[in-house]
Amino acid sequence: MSVLIETSLGNIVIDLEYQLAPKTCFNFIKLCLLKYYNNCLIYNIERDFVAKMGDPTNCGNGGSSVYHIDQGNRFFNDEIHSNLKHKKFGTVGMIATEDKANTNGSQFYITLNKTNLSYLDEKLTVFGYVEEGFDVLQQINNTYCDDNNQPFQNIRIKHTYVLYDPFTEQSKLLSDKIDRAISPTPIDDNQDINKPI
Repeated sequence: MSVLIETSLGNIVIDLEYQLAPKTCFNFIKLCLLKYYNNCLIYNIERDFVAKMGDPTNCGNGGSSVYHIDQGNRFFNDEIHSNLKHKKFGTVGMIATEDKANTNGSQFYITLNKTNLSYLDEKLTVFGYVEEGFDVLQQINNTYCDDNNQPFQNIRIKHTYVLYDPFTEQSKLLSDKIDRAISPTPIDDNQDINKPI
């Protein structure tokens, strides 16, 4: 199962580990189908470590899981699996929104380091690996940032495409919202300095 993320620097394809992290992959897929990530910035880049994204407020404190729609839960619990490790450049995992366990919402990270980041294993929920778009990841890694790791130039998720959805069973409320989801008007970034919107 794969998702294509179209960014302002190019496309990234992520293969999702939906059998080992089903709740997390369900959350990610359905948020993609809801156009939730469209226009979100890559709001934080730590060179040779991670790029953070998936927060519609672009500040690192926002975002909700898809489970809030019919269950009222902003967050969902970690899905730590011993076979899902930070084993390569382009590992994809969930950001703990409140910097503590079981606060997974919409935010995620992609690793930018080719070396082993095993010290992160079994602390954060890994749910996929980048399979295409390593040149885009390298461009992201080379982006100039300020002292708070905010890029000087906006890098934005323009659109997400679900290439295969194994989760066809869902609540009617969520199905209706997905059926009615409309892509927001694309933002054309012509400014040089990144300020959260």
